[in-house]
Amino acid sequence: VYKAHDPRLEREVAIKIIRRSAFPPEVLDDMVKRFEREAKSLAKLSHANIVKVLDYGEFEGSPYLVMEYIPSGTLKQKMSGKPMPWKEAIRLLIPIAKALASAHKNKIIHRDVKPSNILITESGEPMLSDFGIAKILEAEETMDLTGTGVGVGTPEYMSPEQAQGKLVDGRSDVYSLGIALYEMSTGRKPYQADTPYAVVIKHVTEPLPNPRSFL
Repeated sequence: VYKAHDPRLEREVAIKIIRRSAFPPEVLDDMVKRFEREAKSLAKLSHANIVKVLDYGEFEGSPYLVMEYIPSGTLKQKMSGKPMPWKEAIRLLIPIAKALASAHKNKIIHRDVKPSNILITESGEPMLSDFGIAKILEAEETMDLTGTGVGVGTPEYMSPEQAQGKLVDGRSDVYSLGIALYEMSTGRKPYQADTPYAVVIKHVTEPLPNPRSFL
């Protein structure tokens, strides 16, 4: 991700580039077509708590998205590995839940909801970013990108359905948002293990640890 200046509108923007070198040559054409299709859908999303996609294109064979630039950091940085007062956690996540609901009505699933994808504006408002990036990257031929063999996403926040490579809907995003709330309230993720795959297995097979046991 790069910070850049838009000379036409005289504003700062963020440019997310998807490197072609991350993909096997045989899937590049399909990936670029998927990128363009998803970018058009993302550009239509309009919600106060979703980072706006302003443009998309391709540079030296690598597709990119141009997005709003939010300079104040992420929710992950704000958490700092410590429990957050539950009222503050709820205040930050309710707008994100509404943003997800709006996207789901438009049949768009985020697939990678986590604190590092929630930006905080200078006024303290949460903004959900990287909408649809996981779907752009997701393809049967690129499952090894995660090192888990379960598809593109973040194992610590991944719903059991996504972890098993099944078709997902908006409920998968709700699950991930719940994991984020758990972490904000307790200062730790519910499932921890030595490898990403082991974390995935815990999501699928183990009940959620009682959050009170970590307070």
